[in-house]
Order: sequence, then C-alpha cells, then structure tokens
Amino acid sequence: MPKIENKYLRTIESISKRIVSGKKLDLKRFHPDLDKEIVRFIDSCSSSMFPLVFDDDDCGDSEQIDFLRRSSFVGRVFLNLSNILFYLGKCRDEAARISESFLEKLPEIFEVLESDAQACYEKDPACRSVDEAILCYPGFRAVMIFRIAHELYLMGVEYLPRLLTEYAHRHTGIDIHPGAKIGRRFFIDHGTGVVIGETTVIGDDVVLYQHVTLGAKKFELQEDGNPVKGIKRHPNIGDNCVIYAGATILGGLTTIGKNSVIGANVWLTHAVPENSIVKKGDA
Repeated sequence: MPKIENKYLRTIESISKRIVSGKKLDLKRFHPDLDKEIVRFIDSCSSSMFPLVFDDDDCGDSEQIDFLRRSSFVGRVFLNLSNILFYLGKCRDEAARISESFLEKLPEIFEVLESDAQACYEKDPACRSVDEAILCYPGFRAVMIFRIAHELYLMGVEYLPRLLTEYAHRHTGIDIHPGAKIGRRFFIDHGTGVVIGETTVIGDDVVLYQHVTLGAKKFELQEDGNPVKGIKRHPNIGDNCVIYAGATILGGLTTIGKNSVIGANVWLTHAVPENSIVKKGDA
C-alpha cells in the first residue's frame, strides 16, 4: 500500500509542477453545476417559446394561461442565463445586464424558429404537424439551440455559444458552429453527421440532408504554422437550395447559386451558378 500511495503522490506532484510552470487556465468560476444549468437554460428557452409543446403542466390552453406560462418560463431563462454567466466569470451585475439584452432578442428568435418548424412540416412528407417537428425532429432541435447560441455569439458572450452548440452536437449528431449565418425556413432532414462551419452563410428556404459538410478547403497559415483565425473559410449557400446526403462543399470562395440542387455524395470546391443541378461526377 505505501508504494501505491507514493505513486499517487509523485503523479500529483508532477502534474502540479507542470501546471505551475506552464500557462494556467482560469477555472475558478467553472462551477460544477455549469452543465446542469445549461440544460435548464435550453429547456427554459424551449418552454418560453413553445409552452404547449414542451410544458408538461396540463392546466388548459387558454390565451391567459398561455401568457402566464410564457411569463414564468421567460423568468427562468433570465435566471438560468444569469447563473451560467456568473459561473463563467461574469459579475452578477454584468450577468444580469447580458441576460436582459438576450431576453429582448427572444421574440425575434421565436419568429425565425416558427418559420423553421413550418419548413420542417411542409418539406417532409413524413411530418404530420408542426408540433411533431418541434417535439420530435433532431434537426429542429439542433437549429433551435443554434439560433439561441448565435444570438449570444453576436453579443460577444464567451464560451456559452460553443457550449450550447456542442450540447446539440452530442445529442443530435448535428454540428453547427454558432458563428454561422443561417436564413429563415431552414430544414435539416435526418441530420446525423451534418457539419456547418463557422463562416458558412446560408440563405432562406435551404434544405440539408444527413452527412452534409459545409467546411473549409484549406487554412491560411501564420508564420508559426498555425491557421489564421477570423477569415472566411466556408461556403455560401444561396436561397432555395437543396443539398442531398453525403455532399461535401468546401471553401470560402465556393458559392452555390440560388435554386440549385446538389446531389448525394458530391464533392464540390468551386462555385456553381443559379438554378444548377450538380450530380456526383459532374463536380
């Protein structure tokens, strides 16, 4: 037993020395309840926008009750977001200020998400109602979390936008960077394996199927050999495009013109004009 304890002590001592001598991570505010509070925040946002779908309190559906439900959940959004920001190092006053600013954006997020849910219903013959799209579809779930994260990203909030989209990634298999710009009535069908990079721009009425990648073709490098950050690396997708399963579209100069169809398993690294149909072998 003493030998084992000595090994533990040597391991702890070795790790401690490396931390002290190297660059420290400021983890003092990374609260153990952070992950739980993120889940609560997502649930509160969902319930504030779609209370009749996500709320399990069956107490009627009158307009007055709907208003009271939304009011209750909006209060929870404020509380959950304030707690998360505090856990991530903000003071309570700043956390409250950011949370208030986010609440002002929530109606706009809701309006766009309504259009996304309607697109799910209209564009998938297997979908029987808008409620089914909201409650059951992983693509809608991932897009809902993305739109929340994107607003926080635009507000300059650190860490949380990525924490939210990576939560969606783990639970849906859909990886959307919070910096991407995505238009209205966006629909991801099936969803598994979809990747949308940070500088991707997607227009309105776009449909993606599973295993679509909108990624970078190459990385410009700094003198130290590391990639340059903050430059355009991912494609632009025009309005009313459909991109089928397994298609890979790469590069910041790659633009897919509006009303185009990209077939399954296409590998595309150049622009295509409007109203194009691109099949495997054409690209």
